[in-house]
Amino acid sequence: MTIMLCAGEASGDLHASELIRAIRAQRPDCRFVFLGGDLMAEAAGCKPVIHYQQMAYMGFADVVAHLPQVTRNLNVAYSLLRRQRPDALVLVDYPSFNLRLGAEACRLGIPVYYYIAPKVWAWKEHRTKTIARQCRRVFGIFPFEPAFFQSHGYDRCVYVGNPSVEEIDRRLAAAPSPDEFRRLHGLPDKPIIAIVPGSRVGEIRRNLPIMLEAVRVLRSKFQAVIAGAPGIDRSLYDCGSTPVVFDATTELMHAAAGAIVTSGTASLEAALAAVPQVVCYRHTGSRMLYAVMSRVLKIPYVSLPNLIARRQVVPELLLHKCTPIEVLRHLINVLPGHRGHDAQLRGYADIRRALGTTSAAATSARLLLSDLS
Repeated sequence: MTIMLCAGEASGDLHASELIRAIRAQRPDCRFVFLGGDLMAEAAGCKPVIHYQQMAYMGFADVVAHLPQVTRNLNVAYSLLRRQRPDALVLVDYPSFNLRLGAEACRLGIPVYYYIAPKVWAWKEHRTKTIARQCRRVFGIFPFEPAFFQSHGYDRCVYVGNPSVEEIDRRLAAAPSPDEFRRLHGLPDKPIIAIVPGSRVGEIRRNLPIMLEAVRVLRSKFQAVIAGAPGIDRSLYDCGSTPVVFDATTELMHAAAGAIVTSGTASLEAALAAVPQVVCYRHTGSRMLYAVMSRVLKIPYVSLPNLIARRQVVPELLLHKCTPIEVLRHLINVLPGHRGHDAQLRGYADIRRALGTTSAAATSARLLLSDLS
């Protein structure tokens, strides 16, 4: 049996690597071909046909600027489908690219599955029809996704658990104590504020300066430490004396008294690591974009912790509301000893209960292999 997978960014590489391991545990003779990263390569025992670093273009402007590369990547992926004729294609998030690839697989009669579906419940709801047309099954990682898809006439989405729960717990079990973390990274003996500015160049450039300015007045009592994203040039984090740690975001969160996090998967990881946080998302043309987003988005919140809890657990400072003063004000409120701290931790406990403890990768592997048998 041959399974092809496509993941277009770092988080997809991580989650897809766990799925590969789970499939291999249940079907040792399975062969994999994929577009992805180093973690998938380690799990599959072979190199990616295209590395996600050549694919991680997000947003209209970024895609247009790299259109020749995007077109080449699609053509390589189409050719791979035709040559390999895999028994299944597993798409991992990255919808603009993956839905095109899924259409080609359908044309070739190759079964398509989605693991970590696009956030169609937030925006671009029309993609629900495309997913329903293409996919034999959707393996949802949020508890509310099956009901959402069913309300749109698609009853083949199943909640398999959230992969971040298992991944974060595994890392936390091996994480050093805050004192050990500071020693390992040569940091002063002072409480840490984790700065987690995202995994893409654009969002790092927009959010990191706001985050650093917000914590500047706290530096007599706290130290800021930046979480470096994989595959990002270190020069992007050249922020004077602020230290940067790579490949240790969970460990940094575990060691921190508080965190400022760019909206995305990292906000859920911070909640699972039980670090008090403020969620930010700065963008160019912010006030106008905020007005547009307020009409386009179909959800009451943007951050994953709030969506899962179905109430505001973490402050969301979006677009023009994301200013150093506001970030600082909300951060102080959730730090230990302040009014919002315990309330946020209670919200984190509710999030864990909602997500459950099911292994997303193992469950998805079992359902996929059963469907193909």
